[in-house]
Amino acid sequence: MLKLSEYQAAIKGLNHTPDHDPAAIQISGAYVCDMLSDVMGNAKPGQAWITIMKHLNTVAVASLAGLPAIIFAKGNQPDGAVVEKASAEGICLISSDLDTFSLAGILYSMLNA
Repeated sequence: MLKLSEYQAAIKGLNHTPDHDPAAIQISGAYVCDMLSDVMGNAKPGQAWITIMKHLNTVAVASLAGLPAIIFAKGNQPDGAVVEKASAEGICLISSDLDTFSLAGILYSMLNA
């Protein structure tokens, strides 16, 4: 397990949901995918979701799958409606300029150090 705040610092991530403290969120791994149905069927509770999708449905899927955080790759940033819904659902939204491969690799290294 890893504190989301440690991962956020490593990827130079921006937290879009400041009402959710990344230091209080533990992540067990990540699911990397840009297909909602695949995330619903295969992501595990406690994982972060790394994606380039930033629309409102990502929050609904993350909530359904028990994912505490969505990491937006390649500088993608959610709009206000997505941030508001994520805040209500207790999901932390973080964006990074890094690509999905780099984000996954950094998290893998941190979890297996």
